[in-house]
Amino acid sequence: MAALAGVFVWDGRRIEEEELRRSAQEMKHMENLSSLAQGSGPMEFQPSDREQPWELIMDKKHFRLWRRPIQGSHLYQYRVFGSYTDVTPRQFFNVQLDTEYRKKWDSLVIKLDVIERDVATGSEVIHWVTHFPYPMYSRDYVYVRRYNVDKENNLMVLVSRAVEHPSVPEDPEYVRVRTYESQMVIRPHKTFDENGFDYLLTYSDNPQTVFPRYCVSWMVSSGMPDFLEKLHSAALKAKKMELEVRDYLSKGSDTASEPCGPAQLEYA
Repeated sequence: MAALAGVFVWDGRRIEEEELRRSAQEMKHMENLSSLAQGSGPMEFQPSDREQPWELIMDKKHFRLWRRPIQGSHLYQYRVFGSYTDVTPRQFFNVQLDTEYRKKWDSLVIKLDVIERDVATGSEVIHWVTHFPYPMYSRDYVYVRRYNVDKENNLMVLVSRAVEHPSVPEDPEYVRVRTYESQMVIRPHKTFDENGFDYLLTYSDNPQTVFPRYCVSWMVSSGMPDFLEKLHSAALKAKKMELEVRDYLSKGSDTASEPCGPAQLEYA
C-alpha cells in the first residue's frame, strides 16, 4: 500500500536503480540504431516477440517521433529521439527539473509542487496540474521522479511515473491521471557544459478522455514536440538572460541523486 494512516510509504514506490539502468540501456540501443542507419534511411526498431513494433509518425530535421500500441489497452507509447546544438546539457536538464522556473515558462501549468522527498534515493513526489485543450477539464498528475547524473559515462537520466500520495486527494475540479510514465535520457556531444547533446524521451499516459484513439494520438504526438521546443526555448532564455536556475548537477544540491549503494549505471 502506498499510504498507511495518512503516511506515504516509499517502499515499492521510489524509482529504483534498475529503472534508471533500463532507460540508459534504451539510449544505448537507440544510439546503436542511429549509427547503423547513417546514410541508409530511417531507423527501424526490431522489437522482441512480446513487443509491439514502433511506427515512425514524424521525421523532422532535429528529431524523430515514433509510437506503438500498449498491449491490452487503447493507448500508445511514444518515443522522441533528437538533438540540440545551441544549449548545454546542464542547462537543458536543470530547466526541466526546476519546478519554480517551469511555472514561469510553461503557460499550461496551474500548479507544480514538490510534495515529498526520499532521502535514501533522492526520489521526489510531484503534484502537477495542467490545462488541457478546451473543452476538456484540466488534468492533475501525482508522480514520483528520480534523476541521475552519471559523470563517468557522460549521461543524464530522469525517470517519472504516476503514484498515489495521501496528502494529494482527488480534486473534483480536475481529472486525475493515474497512468503516466516518462523517461528522459540526455547524452552530451562533449561535456555537460558544452553546447550539444542527443536526447531520448519515452512517454505514455492515459489522459482519461472520451475522444477516439486517433484524436488522443494526435494531441500527444503534436504536444510532445511542442513541449520539447518550449523546454529548449526556456533553456536558451535562461542562458541568454543569465536567469537563476537551480543547478541539479551540483553536489551541493540537497536533491542530488548520485548512484546509491553498490549499483552503478553500466551504460554507454
